[in-house]
Amino acid sequence: MPQETDARPPSKLLWALEVPRAFASLPPLIAARRRLMAMPRGDGRPVLILPGLVNSDRSTFVLRRYLNALGYRAEGWGLGRNLGSRAIGAEGELLFDRIRRLHAETGEPVTLIGISLGGIMARLAAHRLSDAVREVITISSPYAGHPRATNVWRVFELVSGEKVDADRVTLQRAEILAPLPVPATAIWSRSDGLVNGTICRVEDEPGCRAVEVRSSHLWVQMRAEVLAAVAGVLGGVDPQN
Repeated sequence: MPQETDARPPSKLLWALEVPRAFASLPPLIAARRRLMAMPRGDGRPVLILPGLVNSDRSTFVLRRYLNALGYRAEGWGLGRNLGSRAIGAEGELLFDRIRRLHAETGEPVTLIGISLGGIMARLAAHRLSDAVREVITISSPYAGHPRATNVWRVFELVSGEKVDADRVTLQRAEILAPLPVPATAIWSRSDGLVNGTICRVEDEPGCRAVEVRSSHLWVQMRAEVLAAVAGVLGGVDPQN
């Protein structure tokens, strides 16, 4: 069983630069439109996108619209704001039901793409519902270390009503950290200002490739480099080339 990576939160400087770096990512996104639309076309497979902490489906609009334009069936999770277990249920039952319904409706296993906390939830779902999940793509999801290696753990405790060291949370972290029974990709940035990028992947995790990008945490799912990486993974192209 892999062990959580011992890491510290990002520096106060990186934290302070999160908002300006997020806004700075918009012009390159617009400029990259032609390149992004040249990525491999989709095959109609169902893709469920899970938002980050405190965020809702609005935060994944660009990613969903892009994947739908390529030819995938990308949907939001429909569970409101991501408030941890208050959104998905204590054991994830509301999220699992959403995945099962999409699986039954399409007749195909579902690809899960999760941003930050959404990616952690996607890994939990893949362990519990391996028959209904095709693969998992996490984006800046700190699943490989203690929550205190982030600058948002206090926000998590506030909105979820749970302590990061609570027994149930600790047990779930161990399950989430274990190698997945389905293919996985971890997209991460060492310059992330909210979570330590080194805990967003496990070195040499079986069945999981790690794709490093240069990005802030805020709006990471709207970065041209990240959109291209996601499309490459779905299209069977090595995103590192």
